[in-house]
Amino acid sequence: MYQAVIKAIDNANNADPNSVKFEGQSYAKEFLYAMRMTDMLTRFKPDADELMHIAARGQHIERWRSPRSDFPLGKQGYYQWRGALYDFHAERVTALMKTAGYSIADCERVYAAVAKKNIKHNPDSQLIEDIASLVFIEHYMLDFSMSKPDYDEAKWLGIIRKTWQKMSSEAHEFVLGGQIALPEPLKPLILKALN
Repeated sequence: MYQAVIKAIDNANNADPNSVKFEGQSYAKEFLYAMRMTDMLTRFKPDADELMHIAARGQHIERWRSPRSDFPLGKQGYYQWRGALYDFHAERVTALMKTAGYSIADCERVYAAVAKKNIKHNPDSQLIEDIASLVFIEHYMLDFSMSKPDYDEAKWLGIIRKTWQKMSSEAHEFVLGGQIALPEPLKPLILKALN
């Protein structure tokens, strides 16, 4: 069952029309993201069970099918889009799980984690939030910063602190203990934000 779901998630993400280059190779954008989520989960929580591996792998499943441009501009539109994405991803992943034969209880657990239900109270949701935040810091924060040249230092300090607040104390220790590669150009800013 597990391998069937992972393969189905990978097949879905490999259909992403957006591609990215990494170490000289081209990848479907969401496929590479899913690989990074799995890698980070393995590093951060080596004893995570298969349901959390499914949740991490499918956290961005077919993200391109729900573009930001489908929602209103501004902060309220952004939050509408993000909330809709959480449910979209959770529904897609659990549909694949049901097809593979997982129980309703297992599907509900993964749905809650992927949809980020009750973060800070649901350890599964917090785990997926931690993994997503760690992946963002290690792999995407630098590119994001380069796409926002108009953001001043105060804005960046705010973004870093908001990301940090979403994370658990275990994830904080993982970062501060040097377990992830901080983007070198942003390292002074990150450390300033965390002091």
